[in-house]
Amino acid sequence: MTRRHHTKLVHEGEYVAEIDIEIIDREGGWSPYLSLEDAQKIDDVRESLRKHDLARAASLARVFSLTPVAA
Repeated sequence: MTRRHHTKLVHEGEYVAEIDIEIIDREGGWSPYLSLEDAQKIDDVRESLRKHDLARAASLARVFSLTPVAA
């Protein structure tokens, strides 16, 4: 079993969050996968961004605001 770090991007509305997670690789089975804690962290960040609870999202990930660029 090997573990590797990965940055997951979650886009919700006008915000994007970078979440640090671990990807777990195992021989056989349904590899690669996330730990339950990392999956719940992604869900918590997504839910916080939907509710515009930026303080909660920022406590779990790096949060950025998206700005449209005029063409």
